[in-house]
Amino acid sequence: MRRSGPNPKANKNILRLAYAVAGVFACLVLYLGYFLQFESDSVINNAYNPRVDLFAQRVVRGEILSADGQVLARTVTAEDGTERREYPGGSLYAHAVGYTGNGRTGIESLTNFYLLTSHVNLVEQVFNQFSGVKNLGDNVVTTLDSRLQQAAWDLLGDRRGAVAVMEPDTGKILAMVSKPDYDPNTIGEDWDRLTADEGGEARLLNRATQGLYAPGSTFKILTLMEYLREHPDDWQDFRFDCDGTYETGEYTIRCYHGEAHGSQDLAHAFANSCNGAFAQIGETLDKDSLRQLAEQLLYNRKLPLSLPYSQSSFVMDSGADQWETLQTAIGQGRTQTTPMHTLLITSAIANGGTLMRPYLIDHLENAGGQEIKKFMPDSWGELMTAEEAGELTEFMKLVVTEGTGSALVTDQYTAAGKTGSAEFETGRETHAWFTGFAPAEDPQIAVTVLVEEGGSGGRAAAPIARGIFDVYFSGQETGS
Repeated sequence: MRRSGPNPKANKNILRLAYAVAGVFACLVLYLGYFLQFESDSVINNAYNPRVDLFAQRVVRGEILSADGQVLARTVTAEDGTERREYPGGSLYAHAVGYTGNGRTGIESLTNFYLLTSHVNLVEQVFNQFSGVKNLGDNVVTTLDSRLQQAAWDLLGDRRGAVAVMEPDTGKILAMVSKPDYDPNTIGEDWDRLTADEGGEARLLNRATQGLYAPGSTFKILTLMEYLREHPDDWQDFRFDCDGTYETGEYTIRCYHGEAHGSQDLAHAFANSCNGAFAQIGETLDKDSLRQLAEQLLYNRKLPLSLPYSQSSFVMDSGADQWETLQTAIGQGRTQTTPMHTLLITSAIANGGTLMRPYLIDHLENAGGQEIKKFMPDSWGELMTAEEAGELTEFMKLVVTEGTGSALVTDQYTAAGKTGSAEFETGRETHAWFTGFAPAEDPQIAVTVLVEEGGSGGRAAAPIARGIFDVYFSGQETGS
């Protein structure tokens, strides 16, 4: 009787199956690691995650506090046991802190899991469990500075727009204001009116992170940067004679209100925000290189931001026609950005080219005030070289000392920045921009301001930034 030996084909199939199972297992392990490292917080804190809401059955939602101890959100329990979320600041922190009830937004959403987690001592937790009493949730201490938040809110006044303030060397967001705003205390009662938005006010929109605008002359920071890269040895030779208009081919580019700037070198063309000079520069630049630079500075890319945001867009490519090239170079055309994105670029310049990851949460503490988790500054990466950041700083200082940013001239500190006036619709006033930092020689604070239909950036937006800088540095002097 003949015995059959091993079947090579069957062995190969078994081996392939074993490899496939091992591969699937490895993929699951890798995905689990990725989920725990990058996605778990977003899933846990999802505003519509019903499992997290189960925590609310045994934990009283914790407080949200400013960096200087002001209560921004708290839970008030009535005698009958019903709970109500209260926002002592009303609309002052509406878009930063957000709301909870009709879904969740802002910090209420970002830290939902933390607010419904309790670190009161174990004995108290056990006693409360048996007594049917809810434990007190942990408190979230933000990076928001109440003085700067109030100043930004007051200075913007009843105008539509946004203000965002950040520490460039840490990434701490110190203030964030968007107007028109809403009262989170009455979000339930006002919900239908707010979502219907019959007046087109978009009060629920956080204009600081979600409002898309033409960057106007603030984009000249990028145009200038590209020109310096393409002309490292001869940019000092640049000259342009401005009579208020720049005619090329069949097109005419006008400076703001037709102002004639006269003979301009590169630094003064930037300081005076000369559209003609930068339109001419735009025609000479390598379009592909400018697009690469824009994307290096996070256009068309994800931002390192935990709040919901709109992605900035830069669409010009090598096939762009002359008109699009001219418009793009001066921050018009189809380029769109948010105030927060502009602030990140500005902060990177202030921080020697390195962008710190922006964050809103400083630390967590239990109901007794004991710190249980600290969030530390984290570098996102290099947006430009230190040499480029230093060059741009010098140009931006001249904007303040001799150009359109003169509203920031003071003996108290030195500032660097860029103004902008962005057209968006024929017959309507331009949006006003300012973005900058101070002190210019050792930046501690960066500010971006956008005033919808504010007109001149130097007259409408720069004074708001000046007011915020004044509050910041006066606070340092008094030790508060």
